[in-house]
Amino acid sequence: MRLRFPLLWVALLGMWLLLNGSVALADVIVGALAASIGVSGLALLEPVSPRVRRPAVAARLAAVVLLDVVRSNVDVAAIVLRRGTRGRRAGFVDIPLDVRHPAALAVLACIITSTPGTAWAGYEPDSGILTIHVLDLVDDATWVRTVKQRYERRLMEIFE
Repeated sequence: MRLRFPLLWVALLGMWLLLNGSVALADVIVGALAASIGVSGLALLEPVSPRVRRPAVAARLAAVVLLDVVRSNVDVAAIVLRRGTRGRRAGFVDIPLDVRHPAALAVLACIITSTPGTAWAGYEPDSGILTIHVLDLVDDATWVRTVKQRYERRLMEIFE
């Protein structure tokens, strides 16, 4: 039997042992079994290996995302620490996406969800409409422009 995702198997086993706080033989055996089941389940999904076409663009995107996450953390902290909700409105924004590559959409979901103050609320594959929730929604058009220019354009260069 060939293990298709050996690094994932090791990571899952390591996580199991860390969570149990023990490297006793019984924990290693149960962890190895759990990791094997997890890796087998992933193999059944037959994931495709995305090909990153432009690694330099991927590095720039990572820098943009890091900057946005830091900036968003500061903004959300200011909202939380400010008294009252005057002038603040949370809401949903629909963004028409051109990107269709599954890996690019997965990365975009991670970006949106990991940025404080925003959450991926839904995606309609037929129409390509992404719905996000924004904690402090000032202008829908700004969010559409931000997602399309800062993230989607770069993701399309990387994956499509």
